[in-house]
Amino acid sequence: MGRPPRRLVSREGIMRAALALVDEEGPDALSTTRVARRLGVKGPSLYAYVSGRDEIVDGLHALIVAEMDLADATGPWTEVIDRWARSYRAAFAAHPRAVPLIAARPVRVPAALEAYARAFEALRAAGWPEERLLPVVRSVEYFLTGSALDLDASPDAGLTEEHLPPGLDPFSAAPPHHRELAFETGLAALIEGLRAMLAEVSRGAGDATR
Repeated sequence: MGRPPRRLVSREGIMRAALALVDEEGPDALSTTRVARRLGVKGPSLYAYVSGRDEIVDGLHALIVAEMDLADATGPWTEVIDRWARSYRAAFAAHPRAVPLIAARPVRVPAALEAYARAFEALRAAGWPEERLLPVVRSVEYFLTGSALDLDASPDAGLTEEHLPPGLDPFSAAPPHHRELAFETGLAALIEGLRAMLAEVSRGAGDATR
């Protein structure tokens, strides 16, 4: 009796092949046909495991989220946000070309949704009112998405000396670690601004109860 044929395709294999494709060739390269070719099968073979391109995007998002350390929501809320932000950016720094795909999709990945729940819990425990929880988390997420989108870009892309008007030397003289400096500056400013906002909200709530 001969051996059963080797299984060429699995759902996880599809997602890993898709992520590798995007890492190497960019978001526009992603298609079921291209992923199937990497796996050595025909495109229709994938539809036994995924419904199409959108589900593949969600799957590669799940792989990236798995690289993040989002489980620890203990300690002051500012530290929770700081850890979340750094873990988020580190994972996307490894896969910057996947960011445009993920940013264009609603969040459906269970692990990412669980991270939202833990962030809400930490903010709630710190005294943030319920109606502010989502705006606070979204404001951090918007900053992180913008930071991640910049990871695959050049600060002076398309600019030459003759095209630079006076005063734009920071573009041509940007240090190699300018993205890290921008991230640190923005994250510190964001957290400090949210800290001040919570103090103001708390004072307003206290005044309303007097």
